Amino acid sequence: MTSAPLAARLTVPTGPLFFPVTAYGPGGALDLDVYRTHVRRGVEAGAAAVFACCGTGEFHALAPEEFEACVRAAVEAAQGRVPVVAGAGYGTALAVRYARLAEAAGADGLLAMPPYLVAAGQEGLLRHYREVAAATPLPVIVYQRDNAVFTPQTVAALARTDGIIGLKDGVGDLGLMQRIVSAVRSEAPGDFLYFNGLPTAEQTQLAYRSLGVTLYSSAVFCFAPEIALAFHRALDTGDGATVRRLLDGFYGPFCDLRAKGPGYAVSLVKAGVRLRGLDVGEVRPPLHEPAEDHVAQLARVIERGYALLEEDR
Repeated sequence: MTSAPLAARLTVPTGPLFFPVTAYGPGGALDLDVYRTHVRRGVEAGAAAVFACCGTGEFHALAPEEFEACVRAAVEAAQGRVPVVAGAGYGTALAVRYARLAEAAGADGLLAMPPYLVAAGQEGLLRHYREVAAATPLPVIVYQRDNAVFTPQTVAALARTDGIIGLKDGVGDLGLMQRIVSAVRSEAPGDFLYFNGLPTAEQTQLAYRSLGVTLYSSAVFCFAPEIALAFHRALDTGDGATVRRLLDGFYGPFCDLRAKGPGYAVSLVKAGVRLRGLDVGEVRPPLHEPAEDHVAQLARVIERGYALLEEDR
């Protein structure tokens, strides 16, 4: 666990937010040594924070004891250099359990994912996230997506809840996001963090920045940190030429490839990590591995991305 408050450390991001994949050995069991290596390399490459066992990290596929072991390994690998945020999800009782396991493992905060499967009303969603926030002293970021989409008034109520520090948006409705930002500013003044949590968030980050949202998750950072960092730096410095070059030549083709298979937002990223020399194993079911020709296309997209960086030098 790091000493500074999570919100303060994330307010001015020094780099992309790193969502590591979870490493498995040949038999499918956790490979914590490889996982520590993956996390350590990401921290050393310049990640602003580590989000362990979240969507890219196959939270859905981990048993509670595996989850705790992974979070603990991430904390060990980060060594306090950046904060470690852990996923928490399913129904309220299990989300509370995962929150407490994350606390025991030394995490700095929680990413509270949508409740399992059910389509709940705003009142029930609010109660769910408040119970998760009350379960531990860890600050909570609420993840809006799928069956957990909030009205602006609900987000304002979340922002007034002790322990809830931010909202990660995986919906992509910019009109809704503007209304949320306005409602929180009016009804819950103070520092509240917003995150772009769409898959390959770089594709939409220019639009999110117009709303004041500077934090975003970067799956690309898992396998091509230099590209992700170059894009992040270009955004921060107003280098529009580099932003456009990477969007057109790398991120666009990567997103086109990601769209070719269900679950590729995770399995294609994991394939990218393997292509870059770290054997993190395959995804667990119900996800499946990308087709061989798609992996070959991914290798060419990555090669093109690094060639674009060379053109900038």
